[in-house]
Amino acid sequence: MEKHQETRELIEQTLRYWGAQSVKVTDNSHLHIGHEGAKSGGGHFAAMVVSSQFAGMNRLKRHRLVHQQVKELWDNGRIHALEVEALTPEEQP
Repeated sequence: MEKHQETRELIEQTLRYWGAQSVKVTDNSHLHIGHEGAKSGGGHFAAMVVSSQFAGMNRLKRHRLVHQQVKELWDNGRIHALEVEALTPEEQP
């Protein structure tokens, strides 16, 4: 099992449980080897999250909402960075 696979799966599970219709999380940690933030061991992830709960929210509010859902993983050091693309079902490609 890759180093951050469990964390990636936990992010996906957490966001689906919260109510996202679609979640795709990519582990980009390999792109940050040697990066100062990588020394802590936390992973670098990118997430595409589709939820009707984003309707009427601006981009910043959507990102904050996603980050709130995975706060525990931030707090315990499993996530160092999370790039978010947050869309409503109508906005998804």
